[in-house]
Amino acid sequence: MTDIENFRMIEDKKYMWDSKTYDDEAQAKEAQSGYKGANFETEIVREGGKFYVYTRRLVTDVVVEGEAPI
Repeated sequence: MTDIENFRMIEDKKYMWDSKTYDDEAQAKEAQSGYKGANFETEIVREGGKFYVYTRRLVTDVVVEGEAPI
């Protein structure tokens, strides 16, 4: 089991770990590219010789169901 943090604060922004451990930077960058294509902000963290991808995405649309409160 990995003792990697589920989230990290990077430059005052909260990033969530994608739950995958990458053996080399090329694998991490490939995953990062996919997340960026889906409009995620990403950061790669190297720790203990492994690479971890952290992602975040800002909410741009809020959908509210039901009637507005009075």
